[in-house]
Amino acid sequence: MHLDVLLPSVVFIAIAASIFLQRKLEEKISSLLEEKKISVRDVVLIVIWMGIAVTAMVFIPSGAVQILFLAAYSYMLFSFTYIALKRWYVAAFPPVLFLLSYFFYWNLIVFNVFVLIFSVMITVYASGLFSWRTVWIFAALLTVMDVIQVFVTGFMGQSATKMIELKLPVLLMLPTFPSGSTVGLGVGDLFLAGLLSIHIASNHGLKAGILTALMNGLAMFIFELILLNTMFARFFPATLVVIAGSMMGLGTTRLINMK
Repeated sequence: MHLDVLLPSVVFIAIAASIFLQRKLEEKISSLLEEKKISVRDVVLIVIWMGIAVTAMVFIPSGAVQILFLAAYSYMLFSFTYIALKRWYVAAFPPVLFLLSYFFYWNLIVFNVFVLIFSVMITVYASGLFSWRTVWIFAALLTVMDVIQVFVTGFMGQSATKMIELKLPVLLMLPTFPSGSTVGLGVGDLFLAGLLSIHIASNHGLKAGILTALMNGLAMFIFELILLNTMFARFFPATLVVIAGSMMGLGTTRLINMK
């Protein structure tokens, strides 16, 4: 029997880190966003835009995709560090380190470190834009889009393959342990898991958020156990696993509170 404990553990750690960092930076991010929240209409437009972006990545020349992502990631690193530390000369260091690493010292460990940094960073920043209602609407619509782009159009798989060939940190790539194969999980899936867990923590307490992070790790373990022993798909919409894990966390929290 093949199984993996590494990816589920990393998923749990990444989500838990997002929860704690969001709590630490909540006031700074809220003041920056001026308490603004996105509407249901905004959520629909965001998901549509994300679906278009996935499709566009398949047809845009590789060089243009590389420049676009490196520029966007560098800007996000600078902006997030500046929000946290309020020192532009300190904020300039992470994007420089990222670009130097990408062009001169890029290996699987460094690659995965930056994947985790970007997933946590995006999650913490974006969490303040959602309300309890819109975050679940976003999760549902994003999952529908993910399923369509994986199983109907196939563009999600093509886009992911292109990103991997360009060595862009948009997909966590980890060896399975103890099985010894390799498995990938997109930044978007980590983002959604962190986003839902942060809002569960905000509405039901820190313990509920950590429990949801743990349940996401458990859901990923169960999914991998099935996948590694059946190999039923090369690409699968992991947002389904994230939704399942988050619902498990929320359901368990409510059962505990009832008792």
